Amino acid sequence: MLDTDLFAQGYALLLEYGLNLLQAIAVLVGGLWGTSLINRFLKRIFERSELDASLKGFLLSLSSILLKIMVYISALGMLGVEMTSFIAILGAAGLAIGMALSGTLQNFAGGVMILLFKPYKVGDFIEAQGYAGTVKEIQIFVSILTSPDNKTIFIPNGPLATGSLINYSTQDTRRIEWTIGIAYGDDLDVAYSVLNKILEEEDRVFSDPAPYIGLTDLADSSVNITVRAWVSSGDFFAVKQSLTERVYREFDSHGLNIPFPQTDIRIYKP
Repeated sequence: MLDTDLFAQGYALLLEYGLNLLQAIAVLVGGLWGTSLINRFLKRIFERSELDASLKGFLLSLSSILLKIMVYISALGMLGVEMTSFIAILGAAGLAIGMALSGTLQNFAGGVMILLFKPYKVGDFIEAQGYAGTVKEIQIFVSILTSPDNKTIFIPNGPLATGSLINYSTQDTRRIEWTIGIAYGDDLDVAYSVLNKILEEEDRVFSDPAPYIGLTDLADSSVNITVRAWVSSGDFFAVKQSLTERVYREFDSHGLNIPFPQTDIRIYKP
């Protein structure tokens, strides 16, 4: 009789908790599948909307995390876990985890600050934390850059929001500056004439503001001339490379020497 009662109680418990377990698994699987559908739906909506590309990636990441948390909590509720006690435990654990992951929370706060104040956005070319590249995505905790040689760079948002950063894409124009040395004894007027000719023949150099050419330094081995010219930001590297090459070729054809550091040694014999 006792064995029959125990068997009946065990069967009842198995039936009760087994059903709860199956329901929890169903909620978990269905919830994660539904989360995936919702994220794809939101992605389509964001792609058709006029939201900033930086904000789209951030919102998608945030919505995915929040939906998954809701699914896990619902599945635990199906198992009979008291949600009030669970939430209290979760809050205490969250505090401990938050203290342990303070850097991660700083990165989250940094991502929010970046989206609010917009020091850069997707598509901008920036330099920060010792790296330079085009911003491809701004996620909750990191920003993803692509370097000019096609490397993928992940930089935490916290340092990006609080540290120094150069954004090369915010201005339409940039100024190129060269320091060109000629040898002592070379004709300075000829150097000025050649440089003016090179700048005038380069269509990508702006005439307003006008280029600047001037003697700036009498160095140990050279007479240094500084050249400054304004160009479109997109032409910066191409124009700098092109004009540097032309200066080398034109100076040589006009008898102007570009000196290198050298030292004269004189030996006196008694």
